[in-house]
Amino acid sequence: MDGATESAQDVATTHGGEPTGGDWDPEELPDGLVVADRSGQVVRFNAVAARLTGRDPAEALGQPLERALPLEDPEGRRWWQLVDPYGGLAIRRGHPERNLLLPEGPEVLVAARYVRDHPTGPVRGVVVTLRSTEARRRSERGNSELIATVAHELRSPLASVKGFTATLLSKWHRFDDEQKRMMLETVNADANRVTRLIAELLDISRIDTGRLELRRQRVDLATIVRRQVQAQIAAGQDESRFVVRVEDGLPEQWGDPDKLDQVLANLLENAVRHGAGTVTIEVAPTHLPQRDGERGTAVTVSDEGPGIPPESTSRVFARFWRGDPRGGTGLGLYIVKGIVEAHGGVITVDRADRGGAAFRFMVPVGTPAFWN
Repeated sequence: MDGATESAQDVATTHGGEPTGGDWDPEELPDGLVVADRSGQVVRFNAVAARLTGRDPAEALGQPLERALPLEDPEGRRWWQLVDPYGGLAIRRGHPERNLLLPEGPEVLVAARYVRDHPTGPVRGVVVTLRSTEARRRSERGNSELIATVAHELRSPLASVKGFTATLLSKWHRFDDEQKRMMLETVNADANRVTRLIAELLDISRIDTGRLELRRQRVDLATIVRRQVQAQIAAGQDESRFVVRVEDGLPEQWGDPDKLDQVLANLLENAVRHGAGTVTIEVAPTHLPQRDGERGTAVTVSDEGPGIPPESTSRVFARFWRGDPRGGTGLGLYIVKGIVEAHGGVITVDRADRGGAAFRFMVPVGTPAFWN
């Protein structure tokens, strides 16, 4: 094995600027990957790169990088001649992702890393990642939808807060104590609504970036369920509307009590607001098939309302999905799913026995060994 080939294999263990280990398979990557060795010849060209560029990997291997991947910038200039990875400044480490074009081909998002043995040493390989621009467009559309939703949801409570506070400041002595109290209670409720929306946005950011932190400790899901039912009753719901069933033999459960509280609060609120009739909450021991039958706890929240149309069940946990146009951000169930999955669990929705919606989440026992 000559030195160039050996170094190329070393280069091929780097993806996105960080080592990934020597036994990984580039065909399993979600992005296109093209790797050139120290001589500029292509030594890796995975299937995603072939799909994005329309090129045959067999023909690309062994070709100079600029011929196997003849990229151009929006002005039609040859990209590899402009950046000159092998002959440019010795301190460069690559270039960030940007839109580039293939001659008579699609637009792609391209990022490159130049691999050197030391900071100013010669380039011993170039690692190129490719992504479809459609992925970024979807992300941009999602961000635009999020901004529009947040702006819409903030407008109403902030207008109320501003209106009532301005009225009280300018005409305080014209109102009696009962009127003042009503206005201040409305301001307080709208401030809570804004606080909740901000908390949802922070949760979404943490879920999307994999930074949702869980504070693990022993939890009693049956107690959490009963606490959330009492919260609904304290908020004005009839106690007779709720039925709680807890089976014997629940395992010792570990998890984040605050986050699991959030899951139950959201599911109960949905059942009360959008469902009808009796809301039944069942807590039972279970085995999770997606975790090789590991023991866990299952919680099912069902109602007797109209349920969810079968064609919508696949979208229930997506951002901005609303089963009822009467309100809500459409973010709650997305966050619920993220929290359950962060616990190593799974959540599903089905039709309840009495016709409504039945949300069921299962979480593994989550012992300390699982979390570490």
